[in-house]
This record gives sequence, C-alpha cells and structure tokens, in this order.
Amino acid sequence: QVSLVESGGGSVQAGGSLRLSCAASGYTGGSVRMAWFRQVPGNEREEVAAMNNGGVTRYSDSVKGRFTISKDNMKNILYLQMNNLKPEDTAMYSCAAVCSAYDGNWCLGFRYWGQGTQVTVSS
Repeated sequence: QVSLVESGGGSVQAGGSLRLSCAASGYTGGSVRMAWFRQVPGNEREEVAAMNNGGVTRYSDSVKGRFTISKDNMKNILYLQMNNLKPEDTAMYSCAAVCSAYDGNWCLGFRYWGQGTQVTVSS
C-alpha cells in the first residue's frame, strides 16, 4: 500500500514562496510517476506539475516559470517549490502517485493520493 503525506503549506503574502513536500512510502519512489494537484472548493481539481519516471516535467500554464517540481529518490520525497505566489494560487494542494491510466508518457489518472496541505496567499 502506497502512503503519501504532504506538508509545507501555510499562509503567505503575494510574491512570497513556499515549498511543499510529499513523503511517500510503500514503493520505490524513483520509478513512479508523480504529480501535484490543487483544488479550490467548487472547482475541478487541477494538475499543476507532474514528473514522469524519466524525470521529465510538465507544468500548467498558470504556474509555469514560478513552480518547480522535483524529487529526492533516496528519501522518496516529492517537492513543489512555489515562488512569486499569487492570491489565485490559494488552494488545497495534494500529491498523487502511480498511474491508474497511462497515455504512454503521462498518467491520465492516479491510484494514490495524499490528504493535502492548504496554501493561502493574501494580497
């Protein structure tokens, strides 16, 4: 069973930075596709950053150039460095791992999810 636990959320002013962490257990993290999602109540969940098992990354247009996804394979921790935060980045951020569906390179769905960590950005 894969377990994902996020941390690092909090409240910050616009222009500030946060680094989210997702500690993974129950699998060999270096060979697993993972991603960060965010959701605001009433809205659909949005994938903001993903990493495939070759280390290739992709980002949503809304965070490109400001957020960086990375992974420490020795510690099995996925990170999301968030810089120049904006009020519209306010959301619950969750990490996900292991594809439930796959298009040959990226996950179309994930089997395992963390509980999430709240990020609030004030103007």
